[in-house]
Amino acid sequence: MSTSKLLRVCSLDAENPIDSSLREAFSSLHDRLKPPFPLTIPSPSEYSQLNLALAYGMLTEPHLAKTHLTHLHAIVIDGYNHFTTILINLSNESYPKLLQTPKSQLLWMSSKLVQVAAVKVETLIISLLRQIKGGDFSEPNLWLCAELMSILANNWDWLLEEPLVMKSSLFVFLRLLADHYRLVGRPELDKLKRMEIEFCIRVLRQHFDICLDIGRDLIRILQDLVYVPEFKNVWMDFLSDPGKFGVSVFMDISQLYRTRTPSHYLLLTITPEMETQLRFLLTHVKWGSQKRYQAWFAKKHFCTPGSETLIVDIVRFICCVHHPSNEIIQSNVISRWAIIGWLLKCCKKNYFLANVKLALLYDWLFFDEKVDNIMNIEPAMLLMVNSINQYIDITHTLLEFLFLLVDNYDVQRRELIFKGVSNSFCLLVRKGVVHSLESLTSCNQLSPVFREKLSSMISSSNLKTVKGSSESEIILCGRRTPSGA
Repeated sequence: MSTSKLLRVCSLDAENPIDSSLREAFSSLHDRLKPPFPLTIPSPSEYSQLNLALAYGMLTEPHLAKTHLTHLHAIVIDGYNHFTTILINLSNESYPKLLQTPKSQLLWMSSKLVQVAAVKVETLIISLLRQIKGGDFSEPNLWLCAELMSILANNWDWLLEEPLVMKSSLFVFLRLLADHYRLVGRPELDKLKRMEIEFCIRVLRQHFDICLDIGRDLIRILQDLVYVPEFKNVWMDFLSDPGKFGVSVFMDISQLYRTRTPSHYLLLTITPEMETQLRFLLTHVKWGSQKRYQAWFAKKHFCTPGSETLIVDIVRFICCVHHPSNEIIQSNVISRWAIIGWLLKCCKKNYFLANVKLALLYDWLFFDEKVDNIMNIEPAMLLMVNSINQYIDITHTLLEFLFLLVDNYDVQRRELIFKGVSNSFCLLVRKGVVHSLESLTSCNQLSPVFREKLSSMISSSNLKTVKGSSESEIILCGRRTPSGA
């Protein structure tokens, strides 16, 4: 295998189709890439090959990149659609393997495409945002953060025309700031933190009305930054005077609590490579075979300092993004709740463990059947019930945390949260996720206090278990139906 100028490869790697197509186009058209450029309009097939060749030239020949870019400007007939698509595919499928020079050039090219408002450049920027890995303080990861931060900050007018990029960038960098702000003593990181803070505060202060679309997870990540003075001020201002942010004075935080976060935002915190690995684990790996895959995944993603924060993102992904089909649910494939149970065990520090439990139970607090998806709350319920026999500590800690959230997460809106949790239990039984809650309310291994609180909550939601002589009946939100229905 010939040495690639684009990717890190080893002798066992299969030929990369993107690398091959780019290299072959560059090789066949090399002589046409030097000025003076032909004045004839290329045919569609020639145009496609020229885009591939110019992309390869810019990626691997930085000393000639400006010449290649001028050539591209001269021939473009589709708003850069073809060229941008090449870079999107490269980012989605091969970014982790890119050599540093092509990586640098990819970010440079992305910046130039933003400046001309190229077709699909918003998709390219979002693709690059997904390549940033939470909990990773390596130089390459911090470099990517800084490069994207510069592109966004230096192209504010363009950003105003791309609200999805603005909201996506805000979500990503708020999430990263929670990691970055805890580290001190690294000058390059201090500069990056300042850039991130200034960008996020500017978006929140000037365009908070647009950011409301992010939904309840915006509150979750903002609350992780309340120790940062600038964000504490934003939080206090929003609670006291929403009108400062250009939203209705009648806006209440409860409305944001009730807004489910679209899966798009939660997917941003998972790299495409990690998404592929997690979906494989949750789609193809059978019960009994999962441990070696889990060990491989942990070795790859959880071995660096700070990587525990990534578990929060993974749990939100599993609950809110990866919803298996009925065929998978009924098969012998490892269940989502079991993977989350393993992830809880991977947390070594109490602070990170609390954030992971919040990520798992967050949708319970504000659950409304009209807008929320039962699949978001299913894993926590099944994890509690299925852990009773062998891992009662997990059942205990999740119930304890859930009741703590009900009483303390937002005291002023305790009634809303109590209703959300009650609705969750009610729907999970009514839809048959569990046949009843008796396994929890009658479990002697659980604290009597928890059993009493759960029974009280069940009673308030009109969800009670009635024992008959031959079978149980469940009163579900006012309806009586045989157990197992």
